Amino acid sequence: MTDVTIWLAFGAGVISFLSPCTLPLFPAYLSYITGMSVKEIKEDQSIKVKKKILSHSAFFLIGVSTIFISLGIGASYLGNFIQSLLTGETGLFIQRMAGIFIIIMGLFVAGWLNFRWLMKEKRMTFKPRSSFNYLGTVFAGMGFAAGWTPCIGPIFASILMLSASNPTQGILYTIVYVVGFAIPFLAFSFFIGSTKFILKYSERILKLGGASMVIVGILLYTGFMTRFSTMLLNLVQDTWLSNLGIIF
Repeated sequence: MTDVTIWLAFGAGVISFLSPCTLPLFPAYLSYITGMSVKEIKEDQSIKVKKKILSHSAFFLIGVSTIFISLGIGASYLGNFIQSLLTGETGLFIQRMAGIFIIIMGLFVAGWLNFRWLMKEKRMTFKPRSSFNYLGTVFAGMGFAAGWTPCIGPIFASILMLSASNPTQGILYTIVYVVGFAIPFLAFSFFIGSTKFILKYSERILKLGGASMVIVGILLYTGFMTRFSTMLLNLVQDTWLSNLGIIF
């Protein structure tokens, strides 16, 4: 649990949802998959409506997870394949390339770099006459995940680079990223009225997340990531043992 990259993956998932690319459109996504108007979703607090929103949100996330985890598996196998072909400093080379990529993406996410080609996105556009059935909601989630959005693209691409640099943990990183994205998605589906408060600070959250990505990229490039994780592990163990000694 003290592995820094695991916490990075979880935080990346949370930031992907809270980013200005996703959170402002969140009510529209719910409207899209449930067939209800945004006004109905925000004002109708009945159990029936809450149940409908949460159930569709869960199936939407299944579709999102299918794409994200599939890409994570692919990145892990690709990294493993490359390392099996080459020898010597291959692992270090991939690790450093991942570090450089994460630093650049962190600068982009924080708004300190601007790549116009990354600002392009493709989405499936069709309007349902009424709410999707659950299978349709799954496909809507897959369509959302397949779209290259300005914020989620660079952040998730960084997770894929981490997966390629450490294939044995790549699938875990992707799953943790999905969990980080899913928890606030479900929470806001239930407490839809709280989006305005969080939206106020979403740009600051994104800058903080971008800065964290830059720091992690530097740690990964310099090879200090493992030592940093070990230091945290030792600190947690020492603190736990000290507290245990006080108790007894």
